[in-house]
Amino acid sequence: MSDLGFYALRLALLVAAAGTLAGALAGFRNSAALAAVARRALLLNFALCTLALAALFHAFATLDFQLSYVANHAARSMAPHYRMAALWGGQAGSLLLWCWMLSAYAAAALPAMRRLPALAPWASALLLGGCIFFLALLCFVSDPFEKLPPAAVLSDGAGLNPLLQHPVMMIHPLMLYTGLTGFSLPFAFGFAALAAQATGAAWLRATRRFTLWAWCFLSIGILLGGRWAYEVLGWGGYWAWDPVENASLMPWLAATAYLHSVMVQEKRGMLRIWNLALVGLTYTLCLFGTMITRSGLVRSVHAFAQTEIFGVLFAGFVLLSAGLFFGLLIVRLPRLRAERQLESVVSREAGFIVNNWLFMALLAIVFWGTLFPKLSDWLAGREILIGPGWFNGLTAPVALPLLLLTGVGPLIAWRRATPAHLRRHLAWPGLAGAAAALGLALWLPQAGWLAIATWAIGAFVLVAIAGEFARALRARARRGEGPGRALAALLRKNQRRYGGYIVHIGMVLILCGVAGSALEEEQLANIRVGDAVSMRGYRLEYRTARPIRAQHYGGAEARLALFQNGAPLATLTPEKRVYWLEQQPASIPAIWSTLGEDLYVVLSAIEQDGSATLKVHYNPLVNWIWIGGGAFILGTLLVMWPLPRRAVPA
Repeated sequence: MSDLGFYALRLALLVAAAGTLAGALAGFRNSAALAAVARRALLLNFALCTLALAALFHAFATLDFQLSYVANHAARSMAPHYRMAALWGGQAGSLLLWCWMLSAYAAAALPAMRRLPALAPWASALLLGGCIFFLALLCFVSDPFEKLPPAAVLSDGAGLNPLLQHPVMMIHPLMLYTGLTGFSLPFAFGFAALAAQATGAAWLRATRRFTLWAWCFLSIGILLGGRWAYEVLGWGGYWAWDPVENASLMPWLAATAYLHSVMVQEKRGMLRIWNLALVGLTYTLCLFGTMITRSGLVRSVHAFAQTEIFGVLFAGFVLLSAGLFFGLLIVRLPRLRAERQLESVVSREAGFIVNNWLFMALLAIVFWGTLFPKLSDWLAGREILIGPGWFNGLTAPVALPLLLLTGVGPLIAWRRATPAHLRRHLAWPGLAGAAAALGLALWLPQAGWLAIATWAIGAFVLVAIAGEFARALRARARRGEGPGRALAALLRKNQRRYGGYIVHIGMVLILCGVAGSALEEEQLANIRVGDAVSMRGYRLEYRTARPIRAQHYGGAEARLALFQNGAPLATLTPEKRVYWLEQQPASIPAIWSTLGEDLYVVLSAIEQDGSATLKVHYNPLVNWIWIGGGAFILGTLLVMWPLPRRAVPA
């Protein structure tokens, strides 16, 4: 079976090369026959990549330790589901997964290509060209079907990193890859629109649902990564501005700007250059993030170690992709003038332009902070690391106006907003925001101005959105509809608008939860059996410790009785482990979670005298991040849901 996968990859490379050539020639010659060849190549390439992926899954299922990749990432002791998830736990398997998803998206785009025959040849050529690169890497640089010499084959493998053997990590990479590769379609269709000089809104509509799909899954992947870090890594947080975390955030920022900006082109025929540039930037950043994860360009616990040639090849592909897209964009600039001009700075169009620039400012900060350690090493010979404080200090002042725009933007009229319109729609939200700011400043002055401003703006946005729902529901109530039926009708018939509002609610909850970190507390204590540590009305009493003797790791577990205001709540059991095979220590935290706060307990050590060294974190509002994430995804799914068919008048 592994031999079948080996040859499937090489045949897929030939098919992708032939399809790329056919697509490019079809574009230049306007040949329907060659365009059909390119489309068939998309399907055949997908089938061959699927065969290769199935072969590698089979190798993991059967523990085929003849394959170097299986031997390095699987072990007989691993549970079957983690054994299968090990496929994307290393370099070669993750590249094969990326290539398969890219080929799957390309095949899924065939109906859109048939509706837009002028764009199909160029889109096919670009998608297959991307497959060529990944297939070449799989065939010649990082082969998942490479076999060990017979004398080197062992009866067991090295296994997967223990920290990755967690339920979240079974799906987190899949979500990220589904998102990152999904942006290849708007990138390809945007390039095709430029090449065919068809830069109207047709390509936007053809790729809209694919773009939302990719954005949704990238968002899920980022949220799951934060949840995994919070539950597994044992440092008390969910986001550390790690380079690989930033690698997924950067395309998300560009894509979010695009999804807002594209509405202006659909509604008013404006921002065509913005939209094409954002599409190109989004996928370029997807590739760039994949490169820094695998090239050794930055230091990260998430990065794959690789040879220098791998980084050089990947950097070349990123530059080639960006050069082709943006070079063609520059050539076509004279033909991309807006159909209409901005009529007023107080209009929804102006709000979207400000929104774009704020997202670009955030992106620039994250990009610079991610690469600065490497740049300082190249220029000064000394790597200067940038910590979370630097990122937080620069991104927060940019994020606050963005948060404000989520409430203000939908309330401003298209073209030109009148003072009366603004007063009517902004009065109650403004009052709510001001009241929240004043109340919080008096009640929680220790939170600081940044957290208070975030919560106050959040109140403004929530009241603004509630007002939009209330106005629409009242209008439907005047037609005799009940509240439930009216709400269902709103979500069914105008799902883009009201689903978008739910996305904004989710974003408000996430940022308000993040702002809760201003009230975090941390305490490091060494306590003996019977002693206790107290924090914020909680009391942790150290009862006992016991050794852990598992098959693959050892360590200790502390048993802590948790009380709140004297009342017993639970028994918490944080662990300190050492995995034998990898000689890797790990702290498994114990978390007491409520709607408003988490008590997060890490066992640092059991000392020789039997005392326990504990690190206790008080994390307020952290669960609002996960609740907000759920609302965020719900709203996105609602926006993506197929629009109901409208009856055609007789």
